[in-house]
Order: sequence, then C-alpha cells, then structure tokens
Amino acid sequence: MAVMPKSANISPPALTGVIQPVRIGFIPLADCAPLLVAKEKELFRKQGVKVELSCEVGWATIREKLLYGQVDAAHAIAGLALAMRLGLSTPPCRVVAPFVFNLHGDAITLSRDLWNRGVRDAPSLKKLIRSTTSRRLTFGMVSRYASHHFLLRRWLARGEINPDQDVRIVALPPTQMAANMAAGLIDGYCVGEPWNSVAVEKGIGWVAATSEDLAPNHPEKVLLMNETFIEQHLDQAQAITAALKEACAFCDEMDNRPEVARILAESSYFSNGEAIMRRSLVGPFDLGTGKTADAANFHIFHRREANVPTSERGRWLLEEFITHGLILPSQRAEATEAMSACWTSDSLLSPAPKTAVKTLRKSTQNAKPAQA
Repeated sequence: MAVMPKSANISPPALTGVIQPVRIGFIPLADCAPLLVAKEKELFRKQGVKVELSCEVGWATIREKLLYGQVDAAHAIAGLALAMRLGLSTPPCRVVAPFVFNLHGDAITLSRDLWNRGVRDAPSLKKLIRSTTSRRLTFGMVSRYASHHFLLRRWLARGEINPDQDVRIVALPPTQMAANMAAGLIDGYCVGEPWNSVAVEKGIGWVAATSEDLAPNHPEKVLLMNETFIEQHLDQAQAITAALKEACAFCDEMDNRPEVARILAESSYFSNGEAIMRRSLVGPFDLGTGKTADAANFHIFHRREANVPTSERGRWLLEEFITHGLILPSQRAEATEAMSACWTSDSLLSPAPKTAVKTLRKSTQNAKPAQA
C-alpha cells in the first residue's frame, strides 16, 4: 500500500513568473479525486505552486470561465479541448489538454419506471418506444462534447434506436441528473459518479451500462489550460501536472481507494456520504438490479498510460465528433490539425510559439447545432 504523508516540511522549489494562487475549476465528481488528493496531501505545495480550487456547477460554466480567464486551468471533459479550439459554441480559444485525469468513469442509468415496464437493455427499450406513442422518452447527458453524449448514443444504437428521432437528448449539469429523473423530467442519463450510485441508493434508477463496457480505455477528464497561461507561467503548469501525476498514481492503487473516498466525502464539495463514494472507487459497484460489478477498472487514474494525451485517444475523440455530427467529414483535415495542437503535452516541455487558432469553415453551419 502506497503511503503518502502530508509534505508539511518540504521546501518547495523556486518558480519563475509566479502567479499566486493558480485558479483551477472543477466539477464535484468522483474523477476529480486526483485534484482533491493533491490538495489534501499538499502535493501542489511540494511542487512549489499554490492552488485555489473553484467548484463549478456544470461544464458550460467551466468553458466560459476558461474562455474569459476567470480560472487558469480546469478539470474538464476531454472533448472540450477540441470544441474550444475549433470555436464550437464559443469564440475560438487556444486551449491545451497536456494531462489526462482518467479513463472511464461514466455509466448509463435508467429510471426505475423503465425497469418496471420491462426495459433491461437497449433492444427492450426499443420495444417500449415502439409501443409508446404518448410521449417521447428524454435522456440526459452533460454536454454535446462529452464522452457521456457519445456513449449514450452508442448505447441507444445497440438497440437500433435513432438518438435524433426516437428519443430526446438534453444537456444537464451532473449534479442535477438524479433530481430531474426523480421528478420524472428525464427517463435516464449518462453521467459520472456519484450520480449513478445516488439514483440506485434512492431507488429511482438502475445502471444499464458502464463506459468501460461501451468504449474501453476512452479518455474522460483532462487538465485544460489556455496556451497563454502555459507560455507565461510554464513552471506553474509543469508543477501542477507533476503534482497531479503523483496524485493519480496514488488514486489508482486499490489499497488507497478507501482513503480517496474518505477525502472526497469529507471535503466540502460532496453531500452524498462516504459509502456512496466508495461504490465506484472501492466497490462493489451496485447496479440497482440485484447485481454488482467489480470497480477495479471503473476509474483508471494512472494505469494504461492514462495520464498521457496519446494520439490514439485524440483520434477517438475526433472520430466521435464526426460520427455524432458535431463536425462534418469534410472538415476532418482542419479538425485533425486543431486536435494535434490541443491534445498534447509538448507545450509543457519548453515555451511554445503561438499558433493560430484554427476555426472551421462556414460549412459548420450545416452540422447539428452546437449546445452546451
């Protein structure tokens, strides 16, 4: 079991061009664990950088605060890097994702009402949709640019359900998913933990699939920074990623997971209790169907080169953007160039020259409308 004592007596290295503190935005989800562990274990201080965490409501807020410089970096959905770089839903912004927090971490949760009506998987959901004409079922995801959106559409397609015609898909903040389903406003959702386990615990939902099942090794959350911040404060950017890498390694050790769950539960950011946080971190992961699943790979924080923005995972994101209509196939070359610029850790190696922000041509107007 790895032991990581607080580094109270460590003399931090001297950094140049310091801005204090560095503001990092995040959403209170289980996969923000490395951020909270790095703060709790004083790993940022060990690297000589002071960090101020800014808890936000949803990914649209993270996007806007990054765009207008209200935070210096953020724990963000992986797809936001390409979306902001291309100027989808925002003016183009030279953001970079030099570090990946984790792989996996999401699940698709459906209402208990659907279970009671015979739904067990996507094909049985299709049968219910065919027999129900009174209203169109509605499903939540957190952002059009998130893996949650791609995974939900993939799962629906398994049952030959057209996500654009047979159902409605709406964007909601993660923290509002369970409450909206309890109120009958949505019939299911794809979200990160603990909001699947919350629904199971309250008896209002059950887990139909996990992201590990739907897209093994997909990138989930990244550290997103503006290129200008990295250029002007390279030491701090390197220090932050070094601290997070150590925290991710700690979080990935199953022997450490009970402590990770405790740190999350005892922070001021979660009100769900330690037992709920343990479900996806320690296990067993309760599916709400009378069955449980092993939690060892529900979150992957460091194994499988998880922290590296590899070209393979960048290509996966790009293909998902094209497959689900966020950009057109004809825009692949431009989007590939933008992905190469934003999905890399090269900017942390040495001061990078400024690169022009690549925006998509007017043909983007023919793609599906971009939303949060």
